[in-house]
Amino acid sequence: MNRRYLVRRLLQVLPAVASILIVTFAIVHAAPGDPVVAVAGESGNQEYYAFMRAKFGLDRPLPQQFVTYSANVLTGDLGTSFAQGERVSTLIAERVPATLLLMGSALALSTVGGIVLGALAARRPFGPFDLAVSTAALVGYALPVFWMAQLAMLTIAFRTGWFPVQGMTDARANWTGLHHLLDVGRHLALPALVLAASEVALITRMARTGILAEMDRGYVTVAQAKGLSATGALVHHALRNALLPVVTVVGTRIGFLFSGAVLVETVFGWPGLGRLVLSAAQTRDHPVLLGMVLLVAFSLVLANLVTDLIYARVDPRIRYR
Repeated sequence: MNRRYLVRRLLQVLPAVASILIVTFAIVHAAPGDPVVAVAGESGNQEYYAFMRAKFGLDRPLPQQFVTYSANVLTGDLGTSFAQGERVSTLIAERVPATLLLMGSALALSTVGGIVLGALAARRPFGPFDLAVSTAALVGYALPVFWMAQLAMLTIAFRTGWFPVQGMTDARANWTGLHHLLDVGRHLALPALVLAASEVALITRMARTGILAEMDRGYVTVAQAKGLSATGALVHHALRNALLPVVTVVGTRIGFLFSGAVLVETVFGWPGLGRLVLSAAQTRDHPVLLGMVLLVAFSLVLANLVTDLIYARVDPRIRYR
């Protein structure tokens, strides 16, 4: 990896995030609804509303508000929540671990599961297992994640009692150590599986298609002619080359995974960023919404950079300049 290329890509983060911030700032402030009324209630008088607008800085012209907010962001200050009265950075920091746990688990399940299922399906194309996996993947990708979350709660959590319905831990028990980890894992299992369902479906299709295309190439035929079995050629030769489009999909699906996490966290009562975004949207909490946009935008840009780094690791022929 060329160091000059890495520095250039890192320098591209600032204009990309700044552009997203400008657009989002305009959209958030142009959206219908008054944040003062949402926070203070509809029973206040005009004098009280004017006082609240001055307190939040909403009585100033929009360009001036943007300049002030941008200057604060450059110093690491994301502002103070209108509704909760706490610093946005504190609110986000409190909920990031739960969301990262949920998204990381779903990403690991979908990536590993998708590659394994895709490889097994490609081993015997158009056979019974391949048709079953392809059909399940198509159905899983087509179903909305919020519908799957509610269906999983009603049919699995409620009826079987195998999984908790809400929260990240059991509020009635004060577990510590290993018991606490097991309790979190039990609460995490169903939301992570639901969030990973559509992603594993997409990765399975991508892995299967890529492996089948690589199995028809000359180098695989030569490897088999030298005595390597079809399974060995798939695992040792075709799979690695077929991973490049899978890496692309995984890197570009981070944003979709976060949007799905918002819905899954809302359904399962998972105490992460999703519930924070939902409450901020309901109360027109501009600082929280903008802080979340900055976090997601930076994460997406960083994910694209990591994807490029993995590209060069998977395929040594790739060189960045």
